[in-house]
Amino acid sequence: MKRAHRMPFGAEATEDGRTRFRLWAPRANAVDIALERDGAKRTHAMRATDGGLFEAVVDDAPAGTRYAFRIDGRDAVPDPASRWNPEDVHGPSVVVDPGEYSWQDGAWHGRAWHQAVIYELHVGTFTPEGTFTAAIDRLGHVKSLGVTAIELMPVADFAGARNWGYDGVLLYAPDASYGTPSDLKRLVDAAHAHDLMVLLDVVYNHFGPEGNYLPEIAPEFFNAAHQTPWGPAINYDGECNRAVRDFVIHNALYWLEEYHFDGLRLDAVHAIVDTSPRHIVMELADTVRKAMPSDRHVHLVLENDGNTARYLTRATDGTPLHATAQWNDDAHHALHVILTGETDAYYADYARRPARYLARCLAEGYAYQGEWSSFRGRTRGEPSAALPLDAFVNFLQNHDQVGNRAFGERIDAFAPTNALRAAVACLLLSPSPPMLFMGEEFAASSPFLFFCDFEGELADAVRRGRRAEFARFPAFSDPSVRERIPDPNARETFERCRLRWQECNEPGHRDWLELYRRCLAIRRDRLVPLLGRPIERSGRYHVREDDAFTVTWQLESGMRWQLDANLSDRAVDIGAAQGEVVFACGIDVPQTREPEKLPAWGVRVSLRRA
Repeated sequence: MKRAHRMPFGAEATEDGRTRFRLWAPRANAVDIALERDGAKRTHAMRATDGGLFEAVVDDAPAGTRYAFRIDGRDAVPDPASRWNPEDVHGPSVVVDPGEYSWQDGAWHGRAWHQAVIYELHVGTFTPEGTFTAAIDRLGHVKSLGVTAIELMPVADFAGARNWGYDGVLLYAPDASYGTPSDLKRLVDAAHAHDLMVLLDVVYNHFGPEGNYLPEIAPEFFNAAHQTPWGPAINYDGECNRAVRDFVIHNALYWLEEYHFDGLRLDAVHAIVDTSPRHIVMELADTVRKAMPSDRHVHLVLENDGNTARYLTRATDGTPLHATAQWNDDAHHALHVILTGETDAYYADYARRPARYLARCLAEGYAYQGEWSSFRGRTRGEPSAALPLDAFVNFLQNHDQVGNRAFGERIDAFAPTNALRAAVACLLLSPSPPMLFMGEEFAASSPFLFFCDFEGELADAVRRGRRAEFARFPAFSDPSVRERIPDPNARETFERCRLRWQECNEPGHRDWLELYRRCLAIRRDRLVPLLGRPIERSGRYHVREDDAFTVTWQLESGMRWQLDANLSDRAVDIGAAQGEVVFACGIDVPQTREPEKLPAWGVRVSLRRA
C-alpha cells in the first residue's frame, strides 16, 4: 500500500514522471531552483504564478535529487516544505517519493479514544541509538505495559543533532539525526502491528531560533502586529494569512495521511495569536475531521493553558466536533503540590486544598473553570463538567514537568514512595485517558534535562537564559548554585537523559513496573469496557475536611466506578466499600469485611451496579 499527501507547495511528482517545485515568496522578483544529482548541478528559473507562488516543472529530478531556492540572486535556502533535509537545516532539501515505502498496515483503522493509554517519548533519548529504527525494538515493552498509544515529541527538523523538538524549522521533514522518512514510516507501521496508536507532537505557535529562512523567503509569514516570546507571531490573521494557514493545515494532513499517524498533539495553542473570526485551531481541526475517512479513528490533542472548553465540544453522539482532548495540567499541578508541597510559580494556584482541585479534575475535567487565578492575575478557563471525561488527558510526568526542573529530576526522586504509589493508582484507574512519560513506569534513574545543540552566541544566550530562569527561586539565589545547572548545549547533558533499560529488571525499579502493569491490566479488563458510552458526562466528587476524597462515575450498563483516596499522612474513616473492590493500595482487604478506614496514602477502587 502506498500513501502520499499532495501539497500545493514543495516538491511533488507529476503524473508524467517529472517533478514540480513550488515556493511561496510573495515579495520576490525572481526565484531560481538549484538542483544537484550524482554530482551534476544545474539551475532552473521558476515561473511566477498567482498569489506569490513560483513554480518550475523539471525533467530528471527524481527522488534523491538535492535542491534549494535562490531568491533574487541571494544565497540558496532550503525548501520550507522539505520532506527531508539530511544535511541539517542549512543544507539543501531532498526530493522524496512517498511511494517508495510500501505500508503493511492496510487493515489498521486506529483505536477508539476511550481506550487510550498514552506513552510520551523522545526519540533521541528513548534508546541508546536514539533513532526511529531502534525505537521499534522497544514497542513490545510498551505494549506489554498496557499502553495503547505512543506519542512522539516533535520530530520536525531542528538545528543540530540534539533538541527536545520544539525548535523545529522545517515542519515537513523528519529530523535526519533520527533517521530517514522511511525509517519513521517503519516505526509507525511496526507500532500498528503491535496494536499501538502513534501520535505526533506538532508546533504551530513558533519556529526555532536557528535555520528558519521563512522571514527571508516570505516575510508575510509573520505578523509584527503581534509580538511573542519568539518574536513576531506566525501570521494567522494579517494580510496574506491564507497561504500561512494552508501551510499549517496541510502539515497536519501530511502527517496523518502520508505517515499514517493516528493523531496529533498541538503544542501550546494558548500561545497562538489569531484574532480572525475562525481561529486556526478550529479550522485545522474541522478540516482534519472532514478529510479523514469515516472508518478511521484520528485524534487531535491540545496543550492549552487557557482551559478553553469550546475546542472540545462534542456532537450529540459524543464524537468530537473539533479537538478530541486536552492535556490536563490542572490535574498534574494539584497532584504535584500534594506529593511535594512545592508551591512556587503556577503551583501557587493549587496550594490551598490541592485534593479538592484534584478531585474536581477527575470528576469534571478542569480545576479552573472560570475562577480567578492568582498566579496569572485573571480568571482562567471555561466550564467543563458537560464534557466527557475522555476529553482530558491526565498525567504525573511529562517532558515539560520533568525537564523544566533545573536538574531534570523525575518525581520519584523527591516524592515519598507510598504517596507516589497512591497517585499512580488515582490516575491510571480513573476514566480519563492517562499519559506516562518514558521510563516513568520503572522509575528510571536517568533525568530528563533541557538540551539543545546550538553554537556561538545563540548557545551562550540559551545557556545564560536557562540559568537566569531559576534566579527568582530561593534555592538558586546563589549564582554559584545556578552555575551547577547543566549546560543545555553540552553533549553530556543529552547523554545523561538516555533511558537505562536494564533497570527494568533491577530491584526497586521492577516493583514500580509491576504496579503500573497491574493498574493498567485492571484498567483494560474492568474499566475500559464500561467507557464506550458514558451515561453521565462527568463524575461526582466529595472532599472531606481531612483532604480525603471520593469520586464516583456512572458508566455503561448501569455500573458505578468509585475511587476513594486518602492523599494525606493520617488514617481517615471512609466507610465500607459499596460493591466489589477491584484495587486497593496501601491497605489489606480482608476476605470477610472491607476496611472502613483508609490509612495514610491509601486508595480503594470499587465497582457496583447503580
